[in-house]
Amino acid sequence: MPYVNVKMYPGRTDDQKRQLAERIALAAAEICKLTDVHQTTVVIEEVTPEEWRRTIVPELERLDASRYYP
Repeated sequence: MPYVNVKMYPGRTDDQKRQLAERIALAAAEICKLTDVHQTTVVIEEVTPEEWRRTIVPELERLDASRYYP
């Protein structure tokens, strides 16, 4: 059910990405009271600093009302 798209700079290993995805899925299952951790899809996209300024900053501004901060 939940779909989480993580965008971050390159440089993390596949193991780090798997760990991040697993923890996000576990948190989603716990908080959303899901019966199966596999109901959450986590996508990790690597974005260069140049792409970040050009594509992600405008996206964040457009989605500002939907953003949640820890």
